[in-house]
Amino acid sequence: MGDGLNENGLAGHPLMTGTAKKETIMDENAIEQEIQAKGLTAPRVTPADIEANIAGEFSFTVGNAARALQCPACEAVDLLTICVLTLKNGFTVTGESACASKENFDFELGHKIARQNAVSKVWPLMGYALKERLSA
Repeated sequence: MGDGLNENGLAGHPLMTGTAKKETIMDENAIEQEIQAKGLTAPRVTPADIEANIAGEFSFTVGNAARALQCPACEAVDLLTICVLTLKNGFTVTGESACASKENFDFELGHKIARQNAVSKVWPLMGYALKERLSA
């Protein structure tokens, strides 16, 4: 399908590539460069650590998922994009993006926002794991 979706209306990204990942990494890399420039190099979680910990991901709209499962769905759920990240240890985190106006809906943009929201949930998990290792 031309919109990046498969025959079930779902978009699979085994390992994320493309603009969503690049834009998130660019922002995080700018912060990482500032951290390094200030000499703050003690053990910490880096953007590279976050990306290396993502084993897989996929995104979909709730409407497409509902139709694939043959469930009734209202038009509003076509505007809700979910991104699921699977971490190397098998744990999953989700991010979401909801568009208020169907005229503004764009799956790729929704995916970028949903992925960014999911990645933001990985930071505290990895920070906690690092603190556990450092305090042992």
